Amino acid sequence: MTRREAHAPERFVPVREGGLAGVRVLLGVSGGIAAYKGAELVRRLRDAGAEVRVVLTENAARFVTALTFQALSGHPVRTSLWDESAEAAMGHIELARWADEVVIAPASADLLARLAQGQADDLLTTLCLATAAPVSVAPAMNQQMWAHAATQANATLLRSRGVNVFGPASGGQACGEFGAGRLLEADEIVSLLQARRGPRELAGARVLVSAGPTYEDIDPVRFIGNRSSGRMGFAVAEAAARAGAEVVLVAGPVALATPVGVERIDVRSAREMHEAVLARAKSADVFIAAAAVGDFRPRDIAVHKLKKASRDSGLELSLVQNPDILADVAALEPRPFVVGFAAETEQVEAHARAKLERKRLDLIAANEVGAGLGFESADNALLLLWPDGREALERAGKVELACALVSRIAALRAARASA
Repeated sequence: MTRREAHAPERFVPVREGGLAGVRVLLGVSGGIAAYKGAELVRRLRDAGAEVRVVLTENAARFVTALTFQALSGHPVRTSLWDESAEAAMGHIELARWADEVVIAPASADLLARLAQGQADDLLTTLCLATAAPVSVAPAMNQQMWAHAATQANATLLRSRGVNVFGPASGGQACGEFGAGRLLEADEIVSLLQARRGPRELAGARVLVSAGPTYEDIDPVRFIGNRSSGRMGFAVAEAAARAGAEVVLVAGPVALATPVGVERIDVRSAREMHEAVLARAKSADVFIAAAAVGDFRPRDIAVHKLKKASRDSGLELSLVQNPDILADVAALEPRPFVVGFAAETEQVEAHARAKLERKRLDLIAANEVGAGLGFESADNALLLLWPDGREALERAGKVELACALVSRIAALRAARASA
């Protein structure tokens, strides 16, 4: 066995049998064709040791039956606020207090909208307002519904309030379309729940993350930029904070909510990002460079908007190189554990490993970018490379990939500390 083979990863975020032993999970199932997958989720939650009770929305009960979930959970299923026998003792409050975790899978676009607005117009949304337990949602819907600005705004708002958003995954859908919007598999949801409740792998570590694009001004109106949404970097910052780290996020111009528990510094240009990162890097234990930093900037910025002289006239820009943030952090002494990203359109592994070696990085996360991949996409796929190993993370939501990346960083740092 080669050394690289010896470092082959376990299955992505594996389910630990008994990993939720004694945890009381209230599973909410909202209306949608993916509701049938809730039955498998009940079984897998119980396999992991959880006690499960189920609430179906009125629309969910059109797709699946309460009897199925009662048989699998071993408890009566609640479907309405107007259950006279249950509500005689304020049953919805009792359920809200009973739960250690509230998980909604599938979470429809309608359910996300009602949660975001704080509505309490049925049993499930009322429970979410009445509980002190952490709430996690696993969205499932048509890919266009998930991509809609309203749904994205609702998901962002829920994240900013501390709601865990698991997925969605990308793939074929019941409607015949393909894209992001599939419910995560039951094992993945259980694994993410275990990881959230499990050991805090970066407890006490100081993690510095850069995210988003940089904009290089040409004049007061125009700039040179790129298509980075910042979602991957923000997901990494969120995952690191959940793993117990003290996180500082240096963000380029993006329209994303700051992850809970993360300190954020907003910048615009590569030079501003360089200054902010270098000011914090020496005190960081880990630096994760997820930002898509512009390599060049205009040599001069016009004071006024540039005008075209005629219809056929062109414009020539003189460009100069921006500072190399990643290389400068890697050259520090002492330096943090340095993680780079490589967005490639071809020969992904070869180019990424060359960058890993050239810049003396501890780890690099490589991904292919292009139509429907990487930038402006809700999901991604990553190839993690380090000097003596590799790990391929299949296409999944960026939050799930961020959790896997943070786990790999923690494992490599622990291995280095014990060597």
